[in-house]
Amino acid sequence: MPDALISIVIPCRNEAANLPLLIDEIEAAMAGRDFELIIVNDGSTDETAAVLAEQAARRPFPLRELRHRKSAGQSLSVRSGAWAARGGIVATIDGDGQNDPQYIPVLVDALRQAGPDFGAAQGQRLKRRDSKVKQLASRFANWLRNAILHDETRDTGCGLKAVHTDVLRKLPFFDGTHRFVPALVIQEGYRVVHCDVVDRSRRHGKSNYGIFDRGLQGVLDLCGVWWLRRRRRRMPKIEEIKRV
Repeated sequence: MPDALISIVIPCRNEAANLPLLIDEIEAAMAGRDFELIIVNDGSTDETAAVLAEQAARRPFPLRELRHRKSAGQSLSVRSGAWAARGGIVATIDGDGQNDPQYIPVLVDALRQAGPDFGAAQGQRLKRRDSKVKQLASRFANWLRNAILHDETRDTGCGLKAVHTDVLRKLPFFDGTHRFVPALVIQEGYRVVHCDVVDRSRRHGKSNYGIFDRGLQGVLDLCGVWWLRRRRRRMPKIEEIKRV
């Protein structure tokens, strides 16, 4: 797994109108870097497949499409991308255009510079562009999560993340994993570095992963992660002692 290669994973569902400009922005942000783009088409029913075929044919970098026959959700889309990744770091970004790709290299550099004790870099949004209802729901969810899990992260719902690929693949995956990446990375014995990012408004369409998945389901997921951390010891760093 090449250390220099960055695998950018975009989970998306019905984002055909947003993807071309987002891919343009990623290409500009990643100029001079070795990267691949993995777009997980999560059961889209619009023109996403046709758009990706056209984009892949004309881009100078690897653009790979993974397709779920039926929508499986954002977390499992990230999981699919993580296991297909060829790079040493997986960077994630939402497909709706609200995340600004200029922060991908910022997160990647922060993770690399933080050293071997750090497993992930987490983006934390400033100037949220969501509706007031979503912002309030997100603030409450983040407060409750941090009060219980003590992951020292203000905003785990931000789609901008950079995680060492081998660390990401170790995390337990369930429908909601993407909201608990910092806590799960800490559980594996690593630390998390945080970077502020500026949120943007959605350009086209509407959210495909809405408020409901932040409600009762999110509380159940939080209880599950709390139980997991209570029942599983933090993973130790393993060192083989070599003797001659």
